[in-house]
Amino acid sequence: MRVLGWMILAGATMLAVVPASAQRYDPRYPVCLQVWEWGGSNYMNCSFTSWGQCQATASGLSAMCLNNPYWSQARQPGRGDHGRGYAY
Repeated sequence: MRVLGWMILAGATMLAVVPASAQRYDPRYPVCLQVWEWGGSNYMNCSFTSWGQCQATASGLSAMCLNNPYWSQARQPGRGDHGRGYAY
């Protein structure tokens, strides 16, 4: 009886596993729009260069603008990045 219980639990666990979804954030743009659709689904649109552009698109929709967590901002050279004055 114990074995049957463990088999049912293992089978239910395997059926409940959901495949992971791919990254939906375009790292070239700093602002994303998250849109909720009828039925509870949602999607991300990361193709905005400014908050104003995103907010204009979100106007009238069930949506909100977010910072893109994968935005690869160009690195600004700092004071220590100028290198040495000599070659090896």
